[in-house]
Amino acid sequence: MNSASAPFDSALFPEGVKRCKFKWFLFWVAVVHGPLMVGVIAMLMCWGLALNVTYLNNNYPFGLWIAADLGIIALGAGAFFTGFLRYIVNIDELKNIVNYAVVIGVVCYAAAQGILGVDIGQPLRGWFIFWHANVHSMLTEVAFCITCYFSVLCIEYLPLILENRQLNKLGFFHGMAHHLHGAMPTIAAVGVFLSFFHQGSLGGVPGVLYGRPFAYREGFLVWPWTFFLFILSAIACGPCFTILCTWITEKCAGKRLVKRNVIDILAKISGRLLVLYLVLKTLDTVYWVVIAEKVGAPLSSFYANQPFGYWVLITELGILGVIPAIILLNAKARQNENILIIACILNCSGIFMNRWIMTVQALAVPVMSFDKFISYRPNWIEYASTLMFVWLGVVVIMLSYRYLPIFPQEKELNPS
Repeated sequence: MNSASAPFDSALFPEGVKRCKFKWFLFWVAVVHGPLMVGVIAMLMCWGLALNVTYLNNNYPFGLWIAADLGIIALGAGAFFTGFLRYIVNIDELKNIVNYAVVIGVVCYAAAQGILGVDIGQPLRGWFIFWHANVHSMLTEVAFCITCYFSVLCIEYLPLILENRQLNKLGFFHGMAHHLHGAMPTIAAVGVFLSFFHQGSLGGVPGVLYGRPFAYREGFLVWPWTFFLFILSAIACGPCFTILCTWITEKCAGKRLVKRNVIDILAKISGRLLVLYLVLKTLDTVYWVVIAEKVGAPLSSFYANQPFGYWVLITELGILGVIPAIILLNAKARQNENILIIACILNCSGIFMNRWIMTVQALAVPVMSFDKFISYRPNWIEYASTLMFVWLGVVVIMLSYRYLPIFPQEKELNPS
């Protein structure tokens, strides 16, 4: 994608780096807008014809949208956790990737809110959750925290915009960017607090469903175990998603953007957290099986209906859990880029599978003797409207990479 000839907008590029010709940039933006427009059509159909155009029903009020929403929020944990490691734990090397983690976080949380805007069916009434808040609902706390944390991410993203080469020449914007950088440890600490609570509360929602033995858990004080498992799983996969996005960006740009030692730090931390999560998740699963057996719900009853067979449990904990954990903990495996990326893909896939299990499968399992199992699969409208925000995020990342200084090591790794 690089070109020796300077595009007409080269004055807007970060200093000392090269970008592709503007016509090629527009071409790839136009390509992405193809599936994006399909998603817009699907979204308008949901709003205009109501949610009966989807395959959601009274048995499955939580479907693809909610599972994807929870998964995207977990992937976005790479932003707050990388910020925590950089500004609170003070791992200096992460300054070279924390900017991109913020961009990814903005994209993930904007996508999560956009998906909810489609899911509620009447987005013009979305403000009701703030003005007519149900103070007894965990989802109220989630809504407040997600909205506040998205605002924090925008504040963290703002200095990157102000450091655009042309904007930064203006004294006011230069000074604002400088002061925001100085306040970043405090801003990051606020973000960590907000993100920890809404990540946990998203796990607490299925955990308090005492009428659903598949999901219900005991816990510590007012929090079920799922509260803490959701936090741990999010910070275990978030750094892997940052690594994965960085690798994709490097492949598209055709050059190295971040040094290997930075990637290795994130991968090693992610591996250790993933092992801790797997240990606690295994203990939770064993405890849950014992308790469920005592109340007359044998393990086989939860996996009696396809497609939710035993393979779900094996895949989540084994293939998408143990395998990436082994790779991420092995120094030699981490140094092999292809193997590392496979581990990141498996880890990120595992988080989506876990969120699908805790939302869709949790409601699918019959709880009464007269209940019937009803299968669910998303239709094209649900897929298109969900992926719409992915493609929109791609455009944001393309613009950020082209015009903002998000990779401090790019110039050093790619001398002219």
